[in-house]
Amino acid sequence: MSPKGNHTMPRVLVIDDQPGVRATISLVLQAEGFEVTAVESGQLGLSEFHNSYFDLVIVDIFMPEMDGVKLIKALRARIPTQPIMAISGVQLRASGRTALDLFAMAPELSSITCLQKPFRPRELLQAVLKALAVAA
Repeated sequence: MSPKGNHTMPRVLVIDDQPGVRATISLVLQAEGFEVTAVESGQLGLSEFHNSYFDLVIVDIFMPEMDGVKLIKALRARIPTQPIMAISGVQLRASGRTALDLFAMAPELSSITCLQKPFRPRELLQAVLKALAVAA
């Protein structure tokens, strides 16, 4: 694949413990010309993040060992302006709200694009483009 124009394709790091979700996000973004690295845990995500540059990090909120909020704080501690997109499908009890609704209340989690699972490929792309635009 040749990069579009003179700059290289946007690089996206996907951190989600569900293989199906990782595969779906990777396929959709690769089809649009993104370069994708996908890992299944926060620890692996952090080591990838330390070793390489990414235009966007997509983080699942509910994962074993290190949850997405801790992971996002660690990413932002390293690069405060890092574009991040949070994904979650877990509903909080009967409120009908998800963990993503809590982001607006935490200043260190501001400017994060949120996407609720399950999502359609088009919704994923729109959220990714929005997250990259926020950073631009």
